[in-house]
Amino acid sequence: MNNQNHTSVKILTADPSALGLFGLAMVTLVASSQKLGWTEGTALILPWAFFLGGLAQIIAGLLDSKHNNVFGATAFSAYGLFWLGVGTTWMIQMGAFGETLLANADSKQLGVAFVGYLIFSLFMTVGAMETHKVLFFIFVFIDLLFIGLSLSSFNIMYEISHMLAAISELLIALLSFYGAAASLLNTHFGKVVLPVGKPFGIFK
Repeated sequence: MNNQNHTSVKILTADPSALGLFGLAMVTLVASSQKLGWTEGTALILPWAFFLGGLAQIIAGLLDSKHNNVFGATAFSAYGLFWLGVGTTWMIQMGAFGETLLANADSKQLGVAFVGYLIFSLFMTVGAMETHKVLFFIFVFIDLLFIGLSLSSFNIMYEISHMLAAISELLIALLSFYGAAASLLNTHFGKVVLPVGKPFGIFK
C-alpha cells in the first residue's frame, strides 16, 4: 500500500476592495468636476478613466475572483471595462482616431450603452443589499447616474438629467473614498475604525 503525505498550500490574497473603491472614487471625482462645470473638456479625464477607473478596478475584480467573490469580481471588472469604453468613446469624439470614425459616431449609441449599464446596476444594487450599507448607497447613486446619463444622451430633459448625473457622480466619489478608507483602515487595524453599516438581511 502506497502511503503518501499530501501537503496543501493556501495562497492568501489581500482584499482588493480598497483599491477598487479608490479607483472608482478618483475617476468619478474628476469626471463629475467636468459635468458640474468646475473644469472643462474630457482630455485630462482620460488618464484617470483608463488607469484608475479602468485598470485599478479590473485588477480588483481579478483579485476578488481569487476570493471566489462573484459579486465583487463582476462589479469591479464590469465597471472597469465601462471606464475603458467611455475613455475610448471620448477619444473618438475628440477625433483621436481620425475624422472618418468621428463622422460615423452617433451619441445615441452611447445612450443605449448607458441603458444597458443601468439594467446591470439595478440588479447589482439588489446584491449590494447583502454587502454593507455604504456599498449599497454607492450602487443607488450609480443607478441615478446611469438614469441621468441615459436621459441626457437622448436629450430628454437635458438640463435636469445632466445635473442628476453630475451630482450622483460626485456622491459616488465621496462615498467611494469613505468605503476605500473603511476597507483599508478596518482591515489594517483589525477593528472597526470607520463603520460601513450591516447588510439589510432581507435575502439571508
